Amino acid sequence: MDIGARIAFNRPEVRNAFRPKTTSELFDALLHAREEDEIGVVLLSAEGPSPKDGVYAFCSGGDQKARGEQGYVGDDGVARLNILEVQRLIRFMPKVVIAVVPGWAVGGGHSLHVVCDMTLASKEHAIFKQTDADVTSFDGGYGSAYLAKMVGQKRAR
Repeated sequence: MDIGARIAFNRPEVRNAFRPKTTSELFDALLHAREEDEIGVVLLSAEGPSPKDGVYAFCSGGDQKARGEQGYVGDDGVARLNILEVQRLIRFMPKVVIAVVPGWAVGGGHSLHVVCDMTLASKEHAIFKQTDADVTSFDGGYGSAYLAKMVGQKRAR
């Protein structure tokens, strides 16, 4: 295990929000990193800043503009986001996964950094927030529950 892999969200114009295609690509990239023997560590990061306002973001969770009445619908027409599979793959990967958070990590992006083994965050710009209730959603994975387990119920609230 001599090298690391960098996997980056590349939708800075929407604060690196994910949609079904994004989660599918992220799952495939993580699976590839898991299976490659020479990869010892995975950096989960993001491109930026946003061309709109210059703000950096790790990930702002599910792209609300891509969410319809039936939830998120993939290119195949099936309603799903598959973020739970991504979270499980990160959590149980036999390699270290480090979230590199330059700015916003909110909603599903917050849950993603929580399930990583370690988070490196910008002291000046990182913002952590669970926003599921604000967008009439729920933590589709287990980021909130895992955070409470790690730091305790009182601190997680």
